[in-house]
Amino acid sequence: MTPAAWALAALLLAIVLSVVTRLNVGVVALALAWLVGVGAGGLSPERIIQGFPASLFLTLTGVSLLFASAEANGTLERLTHRGLGLVGGQARWLPPVFFLLAGLISSAGPGAILAVALLAPLGMPLARRVGIPLFLMALMIGLGANAGNLSPISSVGVIANAKMAEAGVGGHEGKVWFANFAAHLLVAVAAFLGLRGHRLGGDRLGPTAASSGPSEPTTATRLEPRHWGTIVVIAGWILAVLVSKAPLGLSAFLAVAILFGTGTAAESDTLKRVPWGVILMVAGVSVLIGVLETTGGMDLFAGLLARLASPATATGVIAFITGAISSYSSTSGVVLPAFLPTVATLAEKVGGGDPLALALAINVGSSLVDVSPLSTLGALCVAAVADPVESAQLFRRLLIWGLSMTVVGAVLSQLLAGPLARW
Repeated sequence: MTPAAWALAALLLAIVLSVVTRLNVGVVALALAWLVGVGAGGLSPERIIQGFPASLFLTLTGVSLLFASAEANGTLERLTHRGLGLVGGQARWLPPVFFLLAGLISSAGPGAILAVALLAPLGMPLARRVGIPLFLMALMIGLGANAGNLSPISSVGVIANAKMAEAGVGGHEGKVWFANFAAHLLVAVAAFLGLRGHRLGGDRLGPTAASSGPSEPTTATRLEPRHWGTIVVIAGWILAVLVSKAPLGLSAFLAVAILFGTGTAAESDTLKRVPWGVILMVAGVSVLIGVLETTGGMDLFAGLLARLASPATATGVIAFITGAISSYSSTSGVVLPAFLPTVATLAEKVGGGDPLALALAINVGSSLVDVSPLSTLGALCVAAVADPVESAQLFRRLLIWGLSMTVVGAVLSQLLAGPLARW
């Protein structure tokens, strides 16, 4: 076997292990990068280490630390309760409100997992209490959270945009977020109408169904000085990034230093909440991808994918493939780092196509399947249902839903990715 073939075999092995085991594939990828890079590729350890994504690592760590601080000191939880306190209104509109609230939280930076972790323990019991189908509420929370997951200031959005930049299709942060949000919104509207959410009972929410309004703050919603301080620091960070073009990761470290230095957030509690496992997965797979590129394995990988598609079907096919893998693997830790760097070469290998459209298809196809009990988002919703019979039913329905999204993601990508990329 050639060095390129060995490197590609190592990547495929890492992907398979991420699907069939609970091993952190980042650790496996780093080990394989060293073994294949030195043993088959003749690379020095120093050359392999050069593939470590230092900039991406700093950005992910800084952003994760900032929002872990807001979670650790209770700011995010209180803001969530405040948002629910504004619901009032009719019960039938509660699922769309949860979709929008989840999308807002996720887009603001915490990402989908934290948004669902905040909302599922509130939304699932609330749905049961007011007669909303649990399946519908789980979909609205999961789809809303995933809709905002690729914003430029969320950790998964950072990964997607960084890997697209490596492939030469960077600078499209707005399209990346919009394509993902639009796809999830379309699916959410179809689910809401298909499950007859608009025909649910119109009873107004009682005082126990949602947090009290802002005029009657409770212990769970009252904002204390440390919470206001966190809000001010995060708002200042977002403005600095969007208006002053401050570097995303380094400016996040400054914001975290202010929170730690003023005692607004506790360092020990914050560090426990950072998703170190995901960061390790992204870094490890990136190093293995570096070996793949150096040995020529990336061209081989793109050529293998190109055999499955034509210029006319490439976006749909790549969305289906990444969706199927993402159903059982990590979207942010495995699928995006492995597939996004291939888009330019893949477009060339299939004899045409837009690399940006392929990248958008990968983002959408791999994300739509994540509202499944095999993913963290679906699992959090299932775990929030106390009744064992109801939780088992929800598990089955979400599993069928997640698998069906491999086809839906492929269809949406085939129809919309190209026009959006040209827009």
